[in-house]
Amino acid sequence: MGFGGPLTVTTPDDTQIVITRQFDAPRHLVFACYTQPALIRRWLNGAEGWVMTVCEFDARVGGKYRYEWKAPSGYVMGMGGVVREIEPVERLVSAEVFDDDWTGGETVSTLIFDEESGRTTLVNTLNYSSKEARDGALATPMADGMEFGFSKLDAVLTELKVQE
Repeated sequence: MGFGGPLTVTTPDDTQIVITRQFDAPRHLVFACYTQPALIRRWLNGAEGWVMTVCEFDARVGGKYRYEWKAPSGYVMGMGGVVREIEPVERLVSAEVFDDDWTGGETVSTLIFDEESGRTTLVNTLNYSSKEARDGALATPMADGMEFGFSKLDAVLTELKVQE
């Protein structure tokens, strides 16, 4: 069984965070897991005990997406945005805002899916509205939460590869 990792986080400038992670799967499968709600729901479901209650993704330029998660405490965290660019299996650019917008505006996420020898390197460049917003994001357990989801994504990808 294949696996992915490691997750790396870099800050190339004052408003950017770049997250890089490898997956032991071809990029068309990783891309599908980012753009098909039935697959997104299987791995992007938040921290332990959280439940994804809303998962909508319209995979076209101008398409909207919406995610909501419910914590064991009952707290609901929501976010949504718009797809700005989409090049199937290669690139996905979207703008996102959390309902509780502590970042002070839109964050633009650029996902690049690069495949080599059946493994995909995913590079997610997050552009924040300010240095303060970027630093606030860095201060959260964002990387831990992402790796929690990515380990679930590894399992989904392993299953999808078997089905191909």
